[in-house]
Amino acid sequence: MRAVAHIAIVVLLTILTQLGGIAWLISLAFKRRLLAFVIGYAALSLSATVIAPQFGRVPLPCISNGPLQPQSLIYCALNRHYVTPLLRQTALDLADTMNAKHPDTTTLTLDANFPFGTGFPLLPHLSHNDGRKLDLALYYSKDGSYLPRKTSSPIGYFAFEDGPSSCPPAVPTLRWDLAWLQTLWPNYDLDSARMSDALRLLTNDPRIGKVFIEPHLQTRFGNGSDKLRFQGCRAARHDDHIHIQL
Repeated sequence: MRAVAHIAIVVLLTILTQLGGIAWLISLAFKRRLLAFVIGYAALSLSATVIAPQFGRVPLPCISNGPLQPQSLIYCALNRHYVTPLLRQTALDLADTMNAKHPDTTTLTLDANFPFGTGFPLLPHLSHNDGRKLDLALYYSKDGSYLPRKTSSPIGYFAFEDGPSSCPPAVPTLRWDLAWLQTLWPNYDLDSARMSDALRLLTNDPRIGKVFIEPHLQTRFGNGSDKLRFQGCRAARHDDHIHIQL
């Protein structure tokens, strides 16, 4: 039973962080297993920031006061903040331009990719497996005032915007409505000016190939670009974040 438990822990940590399973296996050689795991995981994660660029992945900013920041440090702690150098620069350019047009604007990053291995899945996402995809948080306001570095949910996901959908109930599907969860979130509005400008900048950027966002948000804030796409009815809802890809 202990072996089964350790296998389950390794699988879970690998799914969540890619490197955590290795750190747990290393920790089994030590009496103070938890401490060994924490030290081993930290060492592997720090090493990844140096090694991953040799394999075409670079980390997005984590500890930063600049206009591009993680929505939560949990994405960095879980090694889910790696992208290709081109996508990193694209995100930085978007954040800089947004901040120049709307002073004190912070663009927040969510899930990106793991540091190693094209094709290694980043669950629950269907396509974040090559460093060329990145999720961005929506821009929020309250009573007409922009809310810097704030999102409706504590992780930037699952705070869905009301709007029409043509998707029928389907099984299996990742299109969760999570209606019971929506009552827990603060009553923030989407910042219309920033949402519209961000989508315009993204769709006008030749480095960007697709932007996934729900059709009702495309209608509200989009510019009619054919780069704005619907992700499909079996994928997760995209009216809680913006998905961009090269």
